[in-house]
Amino acid sequence: MTSRRPNIVLILTDDHAAHAVSAYGSVVNRTPHIDAIAERGWRFDSCFATNALCSPSRASILTGTHSHVNGVRTLYTPIDASQPTFISQLREAGYRTAMIGKWHMGDGEGHNPEGFDYWDVLIEQGEYHNPRFLSPDGVRTVEGYATDIITDLAIEWADAQDDDAPWCMLVWHKAPHRSWEPDEAHATMYSDPIPVPGTYHDDYDTRTSSVRRTAMRVADHLDRNDLKVDPPEGLTYEEESLWKYQRYMEDYLRCVASVDDNVGRLTSWLRDRGDLDDTLMMYSSDQGFFLGDHGWFDKRLMFDPSIRMPLLVSYPREIPGGRVHDGIVTNVDFAHSILEAADVAPHARMQGRSFWPDLEPISRTREPDAPAEGMYYRYWEHGDVSHNTPGHYGWRDAQYKLIYYYNDGYDLPGTTGFVYSGEWELYDLEQDPDELRNVYHDPAYRETRDRLTRALWNAQARVGDQPDSRQPIPAGLS
Repeated sequence: MTSRRPNIVLILTDDHAAHAVSAYGSVVNRTPHIDAIAERGWRFDSCFATNALCSPSRASILTGTHSHVNGVRTLYTPIDASQPTFISQLREAGYRTAMIGKWHMGDGEGHNPEGFDYWDVLIEQGEYHNPRFLSPDGVRTVEGYATDIITDLAIEWADAQDDDAPWCMLVWHKAPHRSWEPDEAHATMYSDPIPVPGTYHDDYDTRTSSVRRTAMRVADHLDRNDLKVDPPEGLTYEEESLWKYQRYMEDYLRCVASVDDNVGRLTSWLRDRGDLDDTLMMYSSDQGFFLGDHGWFDKRLMFDPSIRMPLLVSYPREIPGGRVHDGIVTNVDFAHSILEAADVAPHARMQGRSFWPDLEPISRTREPDAPAEGMYYRYWEHGDVSHNTPGHYGWRDAQYKLIYYYNDGYDLPGTTGFVYSGEWELYDLEQDPDELRNVYHDPAYRETRDRLTRALWNAQARVGDQPDSRQPIPAGLS
């Protein structure tokens, strides 16, 4: 390691899909300030959430563990904030620590942020305009727009760190979460027609009933609060569907534009202070998001637009710029990787693989671990009241994706009591990158299906999770 430990800035957004970042080839918007992080460092092309839901993903990022370990399985299972995190490890090693913005893992005794020298967070989902903030001093309302305010508070705290102690700051935004309320400065952007995804008219042929029951269709499930105005009269069903898509995307992308501008503000502040080269700067989102893909909005399902997270990492003093990481990493890997970059030991409880040595740091002290063979996913909030998404788990490697919809909530908070039969889906991502054709029952894929079923079972065992009781032991395993 260099003699100077890096300052660390982790910018986390909510529901910002990688395909709405121009560094990832977006065809719907531009994000120059976010892109600049990749230009100074690395873009991760295969970063995935292990549970594509806001609270669980944030808990996995913070603790370096899967949902069944950290306890945050659904939106209604608050975090035990006393458990070890990469923040608590950094603080023990002499870092000053701050949490600013969207916490969304519960509030009150035992759930408020712990391990931070400073914290100032939105309450639950938070408001876009004139948001309420919770701190050790209580609740207050701050005039203005949430994305700007969070950046203001972050710069104010970091600017006060004027000695040699390293610091780590979490800058966690509400945007671009539903209900997509842009600020005045960006309110007229993206008014021209926005390209419609090629899978928008997916007919779900070959798909399971588990997927078909999900209530996330742009045409049917966006409400008046999302759209802000009523559709024009006289439209056909198809015309109204496309009108809703345009309205949804306009406001979503306007919220992203505000985030991008504020990433630029924070970057400029670091540069003006002379700290940019010595700062480990990371930009990500708690999961991906459907932007009309398959006709859907929201996330939750184990399709790539939902589980793929943007991840851009820079640290100019230590790692080269303009590089691409194409190996599989997950949100569970963040904690290990940040701690290794800071030369701080991870807690023994933490799971995941550190990707820090992959980034060719100048002061690399060891060779990278073997690349991940794949990633394990589990969505627990079965039959949620908003989207009726099935409980499911799966395994994804570089070419294939296997999903088992076990369709049971196990009486967890936020789940339904309706239980359905288990169903399987299998996708060949090389032949079918848009995940349109379920080949689970295709005889040509029988050997692949059996191999992936064993891989899924073994992955669950490695992370200490339990398969659904109705799933048989895969062929070839005892």
